[in-house]
Amino acid sequence: MKRFAAEELFLSFVPEPEQRDWRTLTRARQALVRDHVHLQNQIEALLEQASIKLSSVVSDLFGLSSLRILSALAEGQTDAEKLAQLADPRLRCGQQTLVDALRGRFREVHRQLLDQALQRLAILSKQIAELSRLAAQRLQPYASTLERLIEVPGIGAEAAQEILAEIGPTAAAFSSSAKLASWIGVCPGTQESAGENHSGRCPKGNRYIRRVLCQVAHAAARTKGSHFEVMFRKFLHKGYNKAIWAVAHKLCKIVWIILHHGARYLESGVVNPKAVQRAIQLHLKALRRLGYVLPPSPTPMSQP
Repeated sequence: MKRFAAEELFLSFVPEPEQRDWRTLTRARQALVRDHVHLQNQIEALLEQASIKLSSVVSDLFGLSSLRILSALAEGQTDAEKLAQLADPRLRCGQQTLVDALRGRFREVHRQLLDQALQRLAILSKQIAELSRLAAQRLQPYASTLERLIEVPGIGAEAAQEILAEIGPTAAAFSSSAKLASWIGVCPGTQESAGENHSGRCPKGNRYIRRVLCQVAHAAARTKGSHFEVMFRKFLHKGYNKAIWAVAHKLCKIVWIILHHGARYLESGVVNPKAVQRAIQLHLKALRRLGYVLPPSPTPMSQP
């Protein structure tokens, strides 16, 4: 009671039932995505065990060409030349290199395990797509908010959905970006003694949205010429993790402004405007594939 009277106790952020439904869908999808990636790693390890080096010569082990080859392997085809003919002839590795990579010791036990793994992979892909469709249906009224979020470098369609589900469409529960950063756990900690800060460890915060922001920060830091790339290089001398953490903190502040004030992102770095628009169009196409109804093109972004 004394702490309550002194206003030292703060209520937890408990969203409305509608937003809790959004969270349930996006978190369930993320769990399936994690299982999907884990299964892909298992398939790659199985191929390595059979001395098949497919992942070493193709850029995407689960692209169209690779999936055709994996399906043929699961059906019992082991002839390297016939398997290589299933690939797209435009592969950079070349036909002979691909044939050499497909020569291995692929036994019956490997075929059975690969067949089961591919079946599970197809089921997971179908379930992930279904959850994305359900999330899109519930978030359709906030399509314009998602459109503004994907204008930020590094934020894709699914990341925008998860941000909206975790924070809310207007971030109404957080009166400032600093409070949002503290709740997420992307702000430096303060442990002062005699006027000196002895700890910069961040609070634990919301692990779901913090994971999303860290993934977005990695993508934003790789966007050539963007403000986030400049910021990442500025803090890189302090260590890679601290530089990514600084970018994530900046992204958190920008996300709060976009949600709380309905603003649009304006790039302050030296970025090719055509490249920016191409990236935005790709994300818009991804949103439309999920089922969102959007205008034909986004509002052009003006340079500062």
